[in-house]
Amino acid sequence: MINRLGSCRCGQVKYEVRGAPKRVGICHCKDCRTESGSAFTFFAIWALREFSTTGEAVLHGGRRFCPKCGSRMFSYDEAEAEIKLGTLADAPTPYRPTYELWVKRREPWLAPIEGAEQHWEDRHVRRVDGEATE
Repeated sequence: MINRLGSCRCGQVKYEVRGAPKRVGICHCKDCRTESGSAFTFFAIWALREFSTTGEAVLHGGRRFCPKCGSRMFSYDEAEAEIKLGTLADAPTPYRPTYELWVKRREPWLAPIEGAEQHWEDRHVRRVDGEATE
């Protein structure tokens, strides 16, 4: 089993994920764009039992960040942990997105990721032949 480590920029908050992620994606929604300060967020989902963290992470809007340096790192609920893959210690990551969310907000100069599912909005709304479907 492969363990991967990550941390905030200053190192006060650290985490570990064990094994392979359940899924890997990119999100172009307004929240992810605003929260990341970029055109999209690159993330992966692990089962919560495969995630552990140390240090003090502050919760705001469902997402956790370091109160010292402000790094946005992860969120979790009772079942899953979502990790911002740019916070992993090793770059580049071995992970490739298998889906894209909120592609209706994707910058026009960004091409769709080849082979990745394209979801018009969240994972339950896909765009097929120019039409949004449930």
